[in-house]
Amino acid sequence: MNKGELIDRVASDLASTKNEAKKAVECVLNNIAGCLAKGEVVRLVGFGTFGIRKRAKRMARNPRTGEKISIKAMKVPFFKAGKELKEKVK
Repeated sequence: MNKGELIDRVASDLASTKNEAKKAVECVLNNIAGCLAKGEVVRLVGFGTFGIRKRAKRMARNPRTGEKISIKAMKVPFFKAGKELKEKVK
């Protein structure tokens, strides 16, 4: 499922227009992204947790040239599925 298909399903489930569903989906996604950008954790009980992990600076190798390169430390988003979501997927 892609974002467009999700919007279609939300519109159908809520018996609303695609435009209203698009606003709702984008609002949720923007708020999750905004919280992560501030370093906050988003916990949706039963669904899962969105958070940020820090990756340390490391050395890697360019596959084309074999040259060693330095990769700077960075923050990366992660998602950990909740118990109810894991049970639904089984």
